[in-house]
Amino acid sequence: MFFTCSPEEWDAVIRVHLRGHFCTSRHAAEYWRAESKAGRPVDARIINTTSGAGLQGSVGQSAYSTAKAGIAGLTLVQAAELGRLGVTANALAPNARTRMTSTGGFDMEAKEGAFDVFAPENMAPLVAYLVSAQSKGVTGQIFELKGGTIFLSQGWTDSPAYEKGARLEAGELDGIVRRLLETREPAKPVYGAA
Repeated sequence: MFFTCSPEEWDAVIRVHLRGHFCTSRHAAEYWRAESKAGRPVDARIINTTSGAGLQGSVGQSAYSTAKAGIAGLTLVQAAELGRLGVTANALAPNARTRMTSTGGFDMEAKEGAFDVFAPENMAPLVAYLVSAQSKGVTGQIFELKGGTIFLSQGWTDSPAYEKGARLEAGELDGIVRRLLETREPAKPVYGAA
């Protein structure tokens, strides 16, 4: 839980997930930039790994959720900055069984005789597509996969707005905010929230 997470635990999770993505892709981006400057064509791909926990939060995983949200943001910036070099950047948020899910109380066990929705190998076809020449131009996207279902995340985007034409006053904001909340599409709930 957030209130029991020590700064050392926080730093370790951020270092592994967010810094780990930065360090590997930063090194590759430097190479691709040098190739481009040398006049050699670049057709390269970055595939980051985020999580549903990073896209909508997860109770009991504040550091992990924050790191994975940072990876989604990093993906957007990589796509915007590296596109002119010939590099696409996308992220995958897999819904798959891992060592972490097997000890975290998640119900992801295979059901006898049924399609194994949470088999990790279900993620491979999307990764293969995203690294292929066929995916050229697909960039800055966050994909969430669950079994045979693929979702395209819309991320943070503007929703309905209210324009007063003057400075808003604190006393009028409750009604305005509540009207805006009623008119927007509801957000996905935080994992583990009641």
